[in-house]
Amino acid sequence: QLQASGGGLVQAGGSLRLSCAASGRAFSSFAMAWFRQAPGKEREFVAAIRWSGGNTYYVDSVRGRFTVSRDNAKNTVYLQMSSLKLEDTAVYYCAAGRKITDISDDWEYWGQGTQVTVSS
Repeated sequence: QLQASGGGLVQAGGSLRLSCAASGRAFSSFAMAWFRQAPGKEREFVAAIRWSGGNTYYVDSVRGRFTVSRDNAKNTVYLQMSSLKLEDTAVYYCAAGRKITDISDDWEYWGQGTQVTVSS
């Protein structure tokens, strides 16, 4: 299971760090990703990281502002979000899978989501 946390209300320009804790099985060999879904929109790929942590991937709209990382010893993946914008408001989901794609259907395991709201 994946448990996402760390969401909340933050002003534009602020920062938040999301966490996704994995339990029940060893996710250390899985790629991990963050997706987000804003009201009325489809789920969108945000970032991903390989099991080794050596390669990271970002959607263009967050590159340079968000950083994905993982701690395999803690079975946890993080999403550090900085310089937050109004358009970053969404429910953020973590996911685990065997390959990295930007297609949500390709990811096998999902957390429950955590709300991030950016205010002006």
